Amino acid sequence: MDDQLVELADAHGVATWYEGSERRRIDVEPDVVVAVLAKLGVAADSPAAISQALAEVRADDLPPTIVLRTGRTRKLPAQATVRTEDGDTLDIGDEIPGDLPLGWHTLIADGREITLVVAPASLPEPPRTWGWALQMYAMHSRDSWGVGDLADLSDFVTWSRDTGAGVVLLNPMHAVAPVHPVQPSPYSPSSRRHTNPVYLRVTATNAYLDADDATKAAVDALRPDRTTELIDYDQVWDAKIAALELLKPETIREGDDFALYCALAEVHGADYREWPEELRHPDNPAVREQADPARVSFHAWLQELCDEQLATARRAAEDMTIGIVHDLPVGVDPGGADAWALQDVLAPGVTVGAPPDAFNQQGQNWSLPPWQPRKLAEAGYQPYRRLLQAVFRHSHGLRIDHIAGLWRLWWIPSGDARRGTYVRYDAEAMTGILALEAHRAGAAVIGEDLGTVEPVVTETLHANNMLSSAVLWFERDEHGNLRPPQDWPERATASVSTHDLPTAAGFLRSEHVRVRAELGVLADDVDAEYANAAKERRELLEMLNLDESAAEEDVIVAMHALLAGTPCRLVLASPYDVIGETRQPNLPGTVDEYPNWRIPFPVDLAAFTADPRVSRAVSTMRDR
Repeated sequence: MDDQLVELADAHGVATWYEGSERRRIDVEPDVVVAVLAKLGVAADSPAAISQALAEVRADDLPPTIVLRTGRTRKLPAQATVRTEDGDTLDIGDEIPGDLPLGWHTLIADGREITLVVAPASLPEPPRTWGWALQMYAMHSRDSWGVGDLADLSDFVTWSRDTGAGVVLLNPMHAVAPVHPVQPSPYSPSSRRHTNPVYLRVTATNAYLDADDATKAAVDALRPDRTTELIDYDQVWDAKIAALELLKPETIREGDDFALYCALAEVHGADYREWPEELRHPDNPAVREQADPARVSFHAWLQELCDEQLATARRAAEDMTIGIVHDLPVGVDPGGADAWALQDVLAPGVTVGAPPDAFNQQGQNWSLPPWQPRKLAEAGYQPYRRLLQAVFRHSHGLRIDHIAGLWRLWWIPSGDARRGTYVRYDAEAMTGILALEAHRAGAAVIGEDLGTVEPVVTETLHANNMLSSAVLWFERDEHGNLRPPQDWPERATASVSTHDLPTAAGFLRSEHVRVRAELGVLADDVDAEYANAAKERRELLEMLNLDESAAEEDVIVAMHALLAGTPCRLVLASPYDVIGETRQPNLPGTVDEYPNWRIPFPVDLAAFTADPRVSRAVSTMRDR
C-alpha cells in the first residue's frame, strides 16, 4: 500500500491491516481504505487527493471534547477557565487539575468553549451473584398476548428474587418502526432511546383497568391467536396497537423526535431516506407541519406506558443484589428513528459488522450505521450521553453488545463484510463517559468482548471494575485446551452460551452444525465441522468428569455447576439451556433462512418456574 495512503489512513483512525481471529496479520485492500476514508469525508482516490488531504491534517491542541478521569491532570496550550455543570467558574491556569468535580463541564480557552467531562477513576467493585439471561420476547404466560411482556418480566423478576437470584439480564427492548413488517431482531432497533410497545401488557394499563365493561370486552376480543409455532410480531403488534387505540386518552401530547418519526413513518414508511425531501431532517419546519398531532400524541403516550411498566419491573428488582440489566445493541436501523434524529453524527452510506472468524466465516454485516467519530466529539458526545441516560433510567446495569466498538468498529463500505476495515474511536472518551453515567445511575456494566477483540478492551474493562464476558465454549488457554473453572477471570460474567451461539442441548447434539450445513452458511467441509463438534463435546465431558453415556440433563446441570465454581463475579443461566431447547435464538449469517428471534419457550412462565430441571439449576447456582 502507498506510504502516503497509510499515513493518511492512520491520521484518520482507519486501519490498513489488523490481527485476525487466529492472531495473524491481515492486510486491508487499498480500495477498501480509500472507500472508508471517503465515508469520513476524506478524499483519497488519487495521489493528488491524498497529498492534499495530508496537507490538511494537523494536530489540534484542543480537541472538541476532553474526557478526563478524576485524579488526572492535563496540560493546556493556554490559560483557561472551567464553568462547571453547577454554574461555578474556576480559573485553572494552563492545566486541568485532578480535583474537579465529576460531571459535564465547559472548558473555556483560546476563545473556544470545549466540553470537559470528568469521570470517576473506576466504578465500585461489582458484587458476586448469579441470575438469568432472559430473552424476554420468548417468555410467555397465560395472560400475555403472543410475546413475553413487561408484566411477565415483573413476575419473572419476583420469582427470581425469591429464589435467591441477584440479576436478570434482558435482551434489548428498544423501539421498532410502527409499520409492517415489524422488526423481530432486538439488535436492529429503530431507536435505542425508546422502548418497543410490543412488550406492553395492555390489560395492566390504567387505561384498561379504568375502562368500562364494553371497552374492556372490545379489548379482550383483540387478543391474538396463541397457537402459532413461532412468534408472529406483526399479529401481536396489530392486536396491541388496535387495543391501545381503543384506550388512548383524549389529551394531546406534544411528543419528541421519536413520536414525530412514528407519525410520519405510518404515512411514508419506515425508511426516512425514502420520505419526501422536506421531511428527511427533523429540524425542517415541514416535519411539525405535516405530522398528524393525534398520531404524535398516541406514540408519545405509548412511551409513557412503557415507562410505567418498566418502572414497575424495576421496583420488583429493588431488593436484588444487582437487579435488572438491559442490553445495548451496537447501533440502529439506518432508516429508522434514531438514524433520522441523529443523522448529523452518524456516518452515511456505511454499515458495521465483524470480519470473518471461526464461527462466522463470511464475516458479519449488521446493517447498522456507525457514529462518525469526529462529529460525535464535536457534538460534545451529547447523543451518546443521552443514549446511556435513557437506558440507565430503567435499569440497574447495562450489558453492551460488542463493547470493542467503543475502541474500533469494522466499517463496511460495500455491503460485503469481508471487504471492510477498522475505524478507531476515542476509547478514553467513550469508556470515561460510560463510567460517569453508570456511576451516577449506581449501575453495573458488562461488556461483551467475544470474538476478534484487542487485549486492551478486556484490560480496560477490568481496570474500570466493568465485567467482561466468559463463555463456556470459548474459555480456552493458550494451547487451545478448555480452561479449568478456577482459572476463569474474576471480573467477568460467566455463561454457558450466548444468543448467537449453540444452546447447551444444541451443542451436545451438534445442532449448530446440522442447521448451518442445511442452510449453506458453512464455509468449511461439513464432515470436518461434525468431527470438530464431536471433539469439543468430548473435551467438555472430560472437563465435567462425565462420559458419553451421561444423560443430557445431567450434563447441562454439570455445565452450570462448573460456572458456579468459577471465580467470576456474575454467573448467568439461560432458560433455553436449562429446559433443553436445542434451537439457538439467533443464527448469525441468516435473515429469513432461520427463525431468528422468533422462537418461544416451549413452556409458559408458570410451567417453567415449576419445572424440576429449573429447580436443579437454581440449587446449583444458589450454592456457589
